[in-house]
Amino acid sequence: MRKGQKTRTAILDDALALASQIGLSGLTIGTLAERSGLSKSGLFAHFGSKEGLQLAVIQGVRQLYSDLVFLPALQRQPGLPRLRAIVENWLEWTGSAKLPGGCIMTAAAYEFDDCPGPVRELVSQSLRELRKTLVRSVRMAVDAGQLSTDADPEQLAFEICAIYAGAQLDARLFDDPDARRRALLAFENLLDRSACAAPPAIGRDASASFAEKH
Repeated sequence: MRKGQKTRTAILDDALALASQIGLSGLTIGTLAERSGLSKSGLFAHFGSKEGLQLAVIQGVRQLYSDLVFLPALQRQPGLPRLRAIVENWLEWTGSAKLPGGCIMTAAAYEFDDCPGPVRELVSQSLRELRKTLVRSVRMAVDAGQLSTDADPEQLAFEICAIYAGAQLDARLFDDPDARRRALLAFENLLDRSACAAPPAIGRDASASFAEKH
């Protein structure tokens, strides 16, 4: 990696940590200059504008998601093992990424939901891609016979995202150390609701009836 790229990577690490604490909308060239100790002109050379910096941070989050959530999960078998790995990794990714203020993307979804423009579009695109990944993983579990054919992949993906958002709320706003455990329990309850029904056991009466007929 060349020196200029190393410098940009180090700056982006500072920007990610700062955005997790003050929000993406509060991230500016000026606030990052104070954090990094670099000049505003030097930061403008790397990012061009506040919006350029925000977009770079979102791209950085996408890369972290890939490295810490999705790629490790791909080592698991398709279906429930992979779906569980995605959810487990997702619930702990901000700690692995050393983001002191929690999930940047969840916060940005609320910050920019009513703010048209490139930042909102990239946040929306990123979260839609995540939702589609969850939908595909649920469908794989259905195809593998691990979830009921009546399971609705779109609905399950929606509920998994809601569980994650609730975990972030409890962890960050309520300081609940039990948030991750509660989220995983909610996820397992969701899977239990969508599990394949066990085939009925052939009891003594059923066996006798079968014998009489055959």
